[in-house]
Amino acid sequence: MPTDWSDQIIVCELGDEPALSEELNAAYDRLGAAPGQVKKHVVLNFSGVSYVSSSHLAQTLRLRKKCADISRMLILCSLNDQVWSVFTLTGLDRVFRVTQDPLTALATLQLESDQSMTE
Repeated sequence: MPTDWSDQIIVCELGDEPALSEELNAAYDRLGAAPGQVKKHVVLNFSGVSYVSSSHLAQTLRLRKKCADISRMLILCSLNDQVWSVFTLTGLDRVFRVTQDPLTALATLQLESDQSMTE
């Protein structure tokens, strides 16, 4: 289940199947929650994922589109070499924002939020 890290950020601790599909769907559902609810940025922590399929890639792309539609960011982090190679081979490394670990992802969101408030 996605975890509220703050009022504006949810973090998803992903694992291998069947949890991976369930967690991605739960994150998507959280973004489409009740009107008037705070729109949240999403961090997907792939540290527990050893394999991704085309279905997982499609779910992640769908989540990215939903974030873009509500003007929120999606950041992926902690991808192991095998998962990273799938993103690289498919060209998705240029589509997604990826950081080394969850703390870097959260710091990136904080910095970008601060910059957008000053512009």
